[in-house]
Amino acid sequence: MEEEDGAGQGALFSEEEIVDRHVGTGEYRGLEFLHVRAKRIVNEVPAAAHLPFRWTINAYRGCSHSCVYCLAPDTPVLMADGTHRPISELAPGDEIVGTARTGADASERRFVRTGVVATWRTVRPAWRVRLADGTALVASGDHRFLSTRGWKFVTGDGCGAGDRPHLVPGDSLVASGPFPEQPKHDDDYRRGYLCAVVRAVCTDRRVWVRRSAYLAAAGVADPPHPSRGARMAGLIGWPDEPTESWRKGFLAGAFDAEGTYADGELRLATGEDTAACVIAESLASFGFDLAVSADDGGPYPVTIARVRGGQREHQRFFHLVDPVITPHRTLAGEALDDGVRAGQRVVAIELLGVDIPMCDITTGTGDFVANGVVSHNCFARPTHDYLGLNIGSDFDSKIVVKVNAVERLRAELSAKRWSGDPIAMGTNTDPYQRCEGKYHLTQGIIRVLGERANPFSILTKSTLILRDLPLLAEAAARTDVRVNFSIGTLDPEVWKATEPGTPHPLRRVEAVRKFNDAGIPCGVLVAPLIPGMSDSREHIDAVVAACVDAGAVSIMGIPLHLRKGVKDHFMAWLRGARPDLVAEYERRYRGSHLPKAEQEAIGALVRRARAEAGGDGIPAGNPTSHIDVRAKRADAAGQAGPVAEAEPEAAQQTLL
Repeated sequence: MEEEDGAGQGALFSEEEIVDRHVGTGEYRGLEFLHVRAKRIVNEVPAAAHLPFRWTINAYRGCSHSCVYCLAPDTPVLMADGTHRPISELAPGDEIVGTARTGADASERRFVRTGVVATWRTVRPAWRVRLADGTALVASGDHRFLSTRGWKFVTGDGCGAGDRPHLVPGDSLVASGPFPEQPKHDDDYRRGYLCAVVRAVCTDRRVWVRRSAYLAAAGVADPPHPSRGARMAGLIGWPDEPTESWRKGFLAGAFDAEGTYADGELRLATGEDTAACVIAESLASFGFDLAVSADDGGPYPVTIARVRGGQREHQRFFHLVDPVITPHRTLAGEALDDGVRAGQRVVAIELLGVDIPMCDITTGTGDFVANGVVSHNCFARPTHDYLGLNIGSDFDSKIVVKVNAVERLRAELSAKRWSGDPIAMGTNTDPYQRCEGKYHLTQGIIRVLGERANPFSILTKSTLILRDLPLLAEAAARTDVRVNFSIGTLDPEVWKATEPGTPHPLRRVEAVRKFNDAGIPCGVLVAPLIPGMSDSREHIDAVVAACVDAGAVSIMGIPLHLRKGVKDHFMAWLRGARPDLVAEYERRYRGSHLPKAEQEAIGALVRRARAEAGGDGIPAGNPTSHIDVRAKRADAAGQAGPVAEAEPEAAQQTLL
């Protein structure tokens, strides 16, 4: 039989084996199902993988547990140079602005430069989030914005019974402020710009390029002299009634000529009294709060206008007037406003009733700034890579469905060479992900395994498995059946950050109770235990105590492992969510696993927690069946010995 995840393995199906493609509708909208006819459904795991099972079934490839976060194509995204650009125009390699937590307790969030890693498009039902300041954001219901109480989905009806954290009117969003429309560089704008820069001494090449282009458009050679000709005088003269566009150009030129932006302070300076008055009048006309002072400390007296209001107003200035000197206008390093001002309050969340094309990106920090609001981005794991599908949107949106899984299983279990070994499910992608509600393949597989009295185990994060509890009870009356839930934490913040598309951990704990009450042995993998986030004694004690109380027949602690490919995406997420941990992870995760001593220390914490919770008799157990397949294989190889609490390599496919 085929190896499940062997090194160098090619795709498990070729293009001609994709027999059909279905675009999801209704609750499956946004997904594409690739129907394939698998050559094999029971796959053999190579002994070199050191996994606690030999045979496995995965009816699906890809996983819709991972969330899809999408925005309308014209949504402006804050670029690293301080400008903004529609999300539909972004490309991998573009530098944008994300956020990162800083400080000893990681309590402060600041702007940082980051890069676009991947982009893709999809079609999703459109929702509009309206804010009190008039800002409107069009997104999918699965998009997440950062509120003052943590990340929240646009709607709460996309996961289980709708219990995921979602926006409601009155929520305050963490925001940098709305993006004003960037100015049109029309004749008035160019005249205002030239009026400021021609009078000043500026050697910056970027300013000279813009200045020369504007002069050429007016038919004036560069360099000109202010005293030469009526055309030049008219071009840079003071207008009697400056237009809005002229004022924007003038402020842009004043900043490019003698303005500065550093240490959170935006200043425009000039040695001309008239220019100083026009700067103050123009800033006031756009509603800026400013402080004007004289500086006599240099060789010439200078008037300085400081724009007050913090980064929100500074960003508004740069977007409104569009100076050319971009390094001076970056917001990287600035503290992010906490969004409690009335302007960032949610006033309505509306379903528009139409499906529209939407865009999504992956960034280095795990977030970006969309029309002034901090937005979560989408992470895509490379699971599809070896299937010939891309590692971006395909993993989340193109689910490979082995439509002949049940009939293939019947045939393979009937073969004379099949010896009835235990079979593990949930080793690659969750057998109870959302599309199981559409295809019922896992349900059919359970029915066949039960009929043939073939022992099997299921590992899942989904409470959808409760649908099949009667069927599993029937199978358990004939053969060994084992269920395990992955429950890494009870902490709501850690859960929201790492597994937002899964049922609440307490719902999974209650499912453990229901299975054991029904006589079906159900254990728990406390997995993954994420260093610095969920591996503390307090976190472990809480989840282990809850699982002991629920009657878990085994409890195994599993530290986070970072396989090739997954590691890159996890570290990118970590840089945004917990930058204070990045250096520690780089030191500790030289390979895919924590050092052996640290793994053993985590195992000891779990064993101690079991004992203190009254679970002395509860073993670490085997996460796949009652039969210790690893011990059998070790015996066969002449390597019998104790089996340590080790991590099933494929138990984390939907971590992020």
